[in-house]
Amino acid sequence: MDLTEFAGTSVLVTGGAGFIGSHIADMVVDHADVRILDDLSSGSRDHVPDQATLIEGDIRDENTVERAMDGIDFLFHEAGLVSVPESLERPMDCHEINGTATVRLLEAGRRNDSRVVIASSAAIYGHPGHVPVPEDASKDPQSPYGIEKLSADHYVQTYAAQYDLDAVALRYFNVYGPRQSGGQYSGVISAFVDQARSGGPITVEGDGEQTRDFIHVDDVVDANLRAATIDSAETAFNVGTGTSVTINELAETVRDIVDADVPITHVDPRPGDIRHSKADISRARRELDFDPTIQLADGLPTAL
Repeated sequence: MDLTEFAGTSVLVTGGAGFIGSHIADMVVDHADVRILDDLSSGSRDHVPDQATLIEGDIRDENTVERAMDGIDFLFHEAGLVSVPESLERPMDCHEINGTATVRLLEAGRRNDSRVVIASSAAIYGHPGHVPVPEDASKDPQSPYGIEKLSADHYVQTYAAQYDLDAVALRYFNVYGPRQSGGQYSGVISAFVDQARSGGPITVEGDGEQTRDFIHVDDVVDANLRAATIDSAETAFNVGTGTSVTINELAETVRDIVDADVPITHVDPRPGDIRHSKADISRARRELDFDPTIQLADGLPTAL
């Protein structure tokens, strides 16, 4: 897409040393003055573009946010506690990081007359009644993470309606790609890759017939840039592919790509796990001219 609208502007990417945020920073850094606010708890300095200014700090700190947001034209808010299991272990931290800090950034955006794009999540829908899931589907989050993302999503709508702030929430489905970290709270793809490379087994929770909509980080970045530069009456968009695969199919695909002769085993299902998930992206296609281009089979090797 055309990035000339960022020319001569100031851009802040929270979480810009992390997974999605660093890819956003890479795309705009040649066109804008880019600042990155990141506490480096999960991100890496190596992911920060050389031309960007890194502000090492916590989004919960009011003074740090004020300094980072001063004069900012575009805010991409990607920082946060991103794991559902971790949110269940640390609900108060999840509230402060994903809830309170988001409102603080919206307030700073209002004072600076910024254009704001905030990372929301499909977790706000909980167990959907049917798939694909449209934006107006019922909301029933099943974790502190989902609750805080729904709260942030509502705050975006309120700030847009009550304060005339140009703000948009993007409801990510299952994002994957380069720089996605492994470890205890990693996404299922990075977990499967780590298991396959270490000699297995690849462990699937439950029967593996649950479905997910996996979207490559490059397509997510495209959605962010479009949301920041295209005028729309809508303030919330699903960001997925509109297709889904079973977790069993995913495990087999990862095993083939890694070329690892490892078993796939099944363990107890995760309590409260959502059975089926797939995005209805017709609104994003219509309003943002968003059309994901990377198929899972093509995108998976980039995540290795």
